[in-house]
Amino acid sequence: MSDKPAPDKPFRLSRRFALVGLVSIGLVSVVVALSLTRFLTERMLRQEAVLTMEFIHSLVLVENASVYFREGRTGAPEVASTFNHVGSMPDVLRATAHSADHRVIWSNDKAIVGRRFPDNPELDRALAGELVVHEAFEEHHAGKSEHASLKQDIGYFVEIYFPVRDADGHIVGAVEIYKTPRALFEAIRTGERAVWLGALLGGLFLYLALFWLVRHADRLIRHQQEQLVQSETLAAVGEMGSAVAHGIRNPLASIRSSAELSMETADVIGREAAADIIAEVDRLEGWVRELLSYARPVQEKPRAVPVAPLVAEQVASFSRGANRQNVVLDAQVAPDVGAVEADPLLLGQVLSSLLANAFEALDQARTGGRIAIGAARRERTVSLWIEDDGPGMTSDQLARVFRPFYTTKAKGLGVGLPLARRIVERFGGRIDVSSSAGRGTRVEISLRAA
Repeated sequence: MSDKPAPDKPFRLSRRFALVGLVSIGLVSVVVALSLTRFLTERMLRQEAVLTMEFIHSLVLVENASVYFREGRTGAPEVASTFNHVGSMPDVLRATAHSADHRVIWSNDKAIVGRRFPDNPELDRALAGELVVHEAFEEHHAGKSEHASLKQDIGYFVEIYFPVRDADGHIVGAVEIYKTPRALFEAIRTGERAVWLGALLGGLFLYLALFWLVRHADRLIRHQQEQLVQSETLAAVGEMGSAVAHGIRNPLASIRSSAELSMETADVIGREAAADIIAEVDRLEGWVRELLSYARPVQEKPRAVPVAPLVAEQVASFSRGANRQNVVLDAQVAPDVGAVEADPLLLGQVLSSLLANAFEALDQARTGGRIAIGAARRERTVSLWIEDDGPGMTSDQLARVFRPFYTTKAKGLGVGLPLARRIVERFGGRIDVSSSAGRGTRVEISLRAA
């Protein structure tokens, strides 16, 4: 069993938020919806109760019915003539008038007239001056004693208790009303559905908005991490490049000079060996230049660079190599391509590096082939592309093409594409690579049109 600690998994902010944010926002939406529906129900039922209470208060004052409560008249005809209006109100299931001593002085349920119900806390609160609205659902099956005479299939209903006052404002009794306001219940259900739909859509919108922000922040953090790693790599490359330049360039120059002298005096075999030495020295010198170019910051300011002459210059530069490798070099430059904002030397260096990569890819395949270099204007940008029909790259290789010092070439250093991206991004552009195994590679550069 290995004691080596497992490598830390990369922290993915968007993945963590996708689950945690969904659960959190979902819970908040449910709590808000429950609170709002409860508030809506209570407010609408209480408003209904207030209207009922105001109507009965007006009736009591007009009929001077407060005396019936004070005297505790039970079942008197004048009491019935006053409160029969209450019993005939729409949606009223039962209406009951209580005196201050809890005695029922009138009810449209004759079975409870004259009885007392001391075990009714809502009635106690009403006699204390409070408006009480109480929801019930089939509560009569196991609840209060005054529910015993109710019919057994009423379902959901509302109990309303409120005090009755005389002309001087003194509490003389209370009225209890059971209602089944179906229109009000339907309005409440409609409101609840609207609240739940609003909570669902609001929570979904909030989740998507926050997820977009978190995902954007996650990408920004990863990009900054990559830039930090790249900066650290550049610092190391700069130190190494300086050491290489001072420690290798002078010996390389001496070796090359000696090899050139040997070519003048040596025999055929010696001249071939000297030529190989010169070629390898030139290759090492090219590596040194690449290292120094990659480590050096891009400081040139962009200016208008005509695209067509630059492409023509690169085609002319690689024409001899194309003929030698039996490669067709095809230039496809639109006549209205115009100019881009860049530096001519650096952009030429980028195109030269990309063309060299394409030729090396075809050289590895050893079958000749075709390379296309083109340019076209697209609204406010200009696209330049280099495309070959070489062996291409796998998806794993494609994912790492911009990583410094990663290369698939036997004699490559792995800084060409990273350097090209640094230069292109320095001028506000972007570079994209598309490739698949056996189908070639396409590198496309987009720069601002001048």
